[in-house]
Amino acid sequence: MATITASASPAMQETGSNKASSSTSPDCTTTAAPAPVRYRPSLLVIFSACLVLMGAGGPLLLRVYFVHGGKRLFLSAMLQISGWPLLLPPICFSLFRSRRHGVANLLLPPRLAGAAAILGAFYAVSCFVYGLGSEALPLSTSSLLLATQLAFTAVFAFIFAGLRFTPFSANAVVLLTIGPAVLGVGPGAGKVAGESSRAYWTGFCEAIAAAALAGLVLPLVEVAMARYGRRTGPAARVPPPYVTVMQMQAVMGAAGTVVCLLGMAIKSDFQALPSEAATFGLGKTNYYLVLIWDAVSWQLLNLGIMGLITCASSLLAGIMIAVLLPLSQVLSVIFLHEKFDGPKGIALVLSLWGFASYLYGEKVQKKREAQKMEQQLALAKKTGDLESAAP
Repeated sequence: MATITASASPAMQETGSNKASSSTSPDCTTTAAPAPVRYRPSLLVIFSACLVLMGAGGPLLLRVYFVHGGKRLFLSAMLQISGWPLLLPPICFSLFRSRRHGVANLLLPPRLAGAAAILGAFYAVSCFVYGLGSEALPLSTSSLLLATQLAFTAVFAFIFAGLRFTPFSANAVVLLTIGPAVLGVGPGAGKVAGESSRAYWTGFCEAIAAAALAGLVLPLVEVAMARYGRRTGPAARVPPPYVTVMQMQAVMGAAGTVVCLLGMAIKSDFQALPSEAATFGLGKTNYYLVLIWDAVSWQLLNLGIMGLITCASSLLAGIMIAVLLPLSQVLSVIFLHEKFDGPKGIALVLSLWGFASYLYGEKVQKKREAQKMEQQLALAKKTGDLESAAP
């Protein structure tokens, strides 16, 4: 895919160059011309994208927690990252199956694990700030504001990961940034009934700050994978196995959970949980069910995002987060009965337009790359035929 190719990590670009060089070797020119090399989404990329869509309930349940009486911000942040123990059984099973081929080669390198722990702590701060914004804003508004993380992801990917913009990807980033800005237009602009303008604009800025922090974490994960996650030998020529994705997510989740637990201990959230559950609007049992299923939903989303970063690029991960926008809008209107006014409609249209521009740009760029590759292969075959015909 166009932008994936542009924003792929150096290790992935090196793999692609090795494939291209091998396809033009003399041995290949003496046989039938191989099929053009294209960057098609692998099964792991498709699987990761499906996980992101399955995790769309995370923001919804987090908003349910706040709407019905939840007030613990560090708890809300921990819900977004504390589902990592669910990854331990599949990680152990994958390592057990690969024990004959060497388990050590599948474990995270120490430097990559350290980088993942630091990024996990930083992501916990991003989740805390997102919780601040979600407490003060309706889900439809906060989700639209969170879509601005794509612009921050693009900028930081350009700075740290060497992203090269295409006209279509640049247009998509601009549209997906302008769309949420429309929410600030007009009186009210989606305020909750009885909420002051100061509280609304404070939540507005907090949601933007959370988007900026999330937009910084995604490219840094890609950079860490490229710099510290390279493998040697034949394993360096293939994409990392999904057990690597799960380990990265588990390490980041564990580090972020420690940060949130410390915050909960400082704020005495553990002592306040029983009383908050007793006064929860949906009942005590539903209180704990909301917490559990919210953590599960966020874990699916986070694992999908990590898979897209590891197997493709940070920009594609940011695009998929923006894809959740229409689904979050529909869920908030249906289940939370939130108002969907004109500014939100305009913002939604602009966001969908930006995503459509991105998809069309990928299609055009893929076609150009395929034509260029076919020309190179035809030229290589012609040169090989001339050399074989020479006396």
